[in-house]
Amino acid sequence: MKTPASSTTQDARPHLLDVTIEALTEWMVAAGQPAFRAKQVLRWVYSSVVREFTEMSDLPAALREQLAGEFRWWTTRVVEHQTATDGTEKLLLELADGGRIECVLLRDGGRRSICVSSQVGCAMGCVFCASGLDGVERNLSRGEILEQMLLLRRLLPAEERLSHIVMMGMGEPLANLDSVLGALEVARSPQGLGISPRRITISTVGLPAAIARLARHNSPFHLAISLHAPNDALRTRIVPTNAKTGIDAIMAAADDYFQATGRRLTFEYVLLDGINDSDQCAHELVALLRGRVSMLNVIPYNPVAGLPYATPATSRQHRFRAIIEAGGINVQFRQRKGDSIDAACGQLRRKKSASLPVAKA
Repeated sequence: MKTPASSTTQDARPHLLDVTIEALTEWMVAAGQPAFRAKQVLRWVYSSVVREFTEMSDLPAALREQLAGEFRWWTTRVVEHQTATDGTEKLLLELADGGRIECVLLRDGGRRSICVSSQVGCAMGCVFCASGLDGVERNLSRGEILEQMLLLRRLLPAEERLSHIVMMGMGEPLANLDSVLGALEVARSPQGLGISPRRITISTVGLPAAIARLARHNSPFHLAISLHAPNDALRTRIVPTNAKTGIDAIMAAADDYFQATGRRLTFEYVLLDGINDSDQCAHELVALLRGRVSMLNVIPYNPVAGLPYATPATSRQHRFRAIIEAGGINVQFRQRKGDSIDAACGQLRRKKSASLPVAKA
């Protein structure tokens, strides 16, 4: 087994979370161990009860020592751990090669959701987003995505259970689809995290070819498309990659996804003061979404230091919502969470660009 190509580190041991059950079983047999030991190891890993191979008490001591010598398990360190008054928790993680990513735990009633990154940085260039200000460095491996999920789940007390996963952190998930799908297959597996595909969402700016591939996948995850504008001229200004795709192609791919999976689409719309919050934008958005089985998720902008964008006034938000609802579109305005801890994507990473002491998760 080789170290994933996306992981550049001097430690040549494979990341255990990158290793499939089939490959680990082969390793066990080659090491003279019963095949069932592979399932034992992964049961410990995804239980989040232990952090070291030495704690896997039902494995022979010699095997535990051998596993520690052959595989890496935890490859990131927590640079900063912040908690907001609303219960939102954010981790800034440093990867083995020095790259930094963010992931978030969100609490909403009985719902416990995690927002996970798929890349170091982002190449999509959305003008209001902190994640892409420095471009993209690389894709994350399956193991690096899963490690975020496990670290966030460890923040929950024993009586609470992880309920939802959202691929909406740093990066464009559909630009790293192999690793994302690999991680989500583990997340949905009863032998992994046991999260229903109905509670897993993949967010994208809209890459039609990748959406088509996702539609052919056998796990009907929720698809959330970050629209942010109702016409090509404005969307290309806000989301530069739109110049290569265009809204029509994105909407056609979204329609095909709905036909293939039967899953209601979600369209994300970050509301920017004086840019995409006008009455005209609202009416155009109604025309674009009318007749589609979808939910419009409007997110009042979470300001990023150094960027010239602001949150619309409450009265403007209400006016925008009234037009959308009058047009018969299912809409919800997302409540902003974690403002006090730079919870918007990429904010903490930029703020903490200098090295900090390691914090405990």
